[in-house]
Amino acid sequence: MITKDAETLVPVVPAPVADEPRPRPRRTRRAWDEVPRRHIYLPLSVYLVFTLVPFYWILLFALRPAGSTSLLPWPVTFEHFDKVWTERSFGVYFQNSVLIAVTTLVMTTVVALAGGYALARFDFKVKRAFMLALLCSQFVPGALLLVPLFQIFAKLQLINSIGSVVIAETVFQLPLSMILISGFIRNVPYSLEEAAWVDGCNRFRAFRIVVLPLLRPGLIAVGSFAFVHAWNHFLFALMFLSNQDKQTLPVGLNTLMSSDSVDLGALAAGGIIAAVPVVIVFAFIQKWLITGFSAGAVKG
Repeated sequence: MITKDAETLVPVVPAPVADEPRPRPRRTRRAWDEVPRRHIYLPLSVYLVFTLVPFYWILLFALRPAGSTSLLPWPVTFEHFDKVWTERSFGVYFQNSVLIAVTTLVMTTVVALAGGYALARFDFKVKRAFMLALLCSQFVPGALLLVPLFQIFAKLQLINSIGSVVIAETVFQLPLSMILISGFIRNVPYSLEEAAWVDGCNRFRAFRIVVLPLLRPGLIAVGSFAFVHAWNHFLFALMFLSNQDKQTLPVGLNTLMSSDSVDLGALAAGGIIAAVPVVIVFAFIQKWLITGFSAGAVKG
């Protein structure tokens, strides 16, 4: 006699099967993995020596006493720095260089920002020709611009004025700066501006609120190039400025060298004074600078 319990079928659950260990993917050995480390570190060490030895030599001449032949800057003296800062008017040169470099940075960034936005967001008939003209202008050396710029500044009575150097530096930096900023703006989605327009913003306010904060790395990259070029440029300051109290640091360094002799200690101290501000600026903005280069390298 079959009971009711016997007629009930109990499903059989199979026992769980243990997961078999998956084989680890074999790491593909690349060409540089097989190169011995000494073949990498040795060329880098040689390059590092050739890079750092000139800087050490400058520090050596700047910090050791005059007439010393020691290979170590001992005893340390700052007489060369005091000499160039007070006797050679490097304090005045430093102020002029800061004024020219900062003003050039601001003017270049503002004008290039407006021009770059126009190139990135508007289409007009001569756009390609204008971009080509900007690119071709980079092949023109600054020396060829001296005569026309000098004549223009003479008619405007800007010779021997710091404003002439600022205008010349800005004009020289604008083409590349506009091209770079237009590339950064193309990487910002146009839909963000359209959304701001829908919310009631006009074009300028949408650009200021939405686009401009996203351009910070690009603006820092462009501004740093303008600052360094204006800080180190020698030719425009030499040709357009004649008074000593309006000269810049590169021209001041040139005055330390004469046909008869060269004051190596003063020249090294002046070179350090001219180099330290740029090194400090790049030390603080290197993160934004690398981010700006990466953003400009991405196709929008």
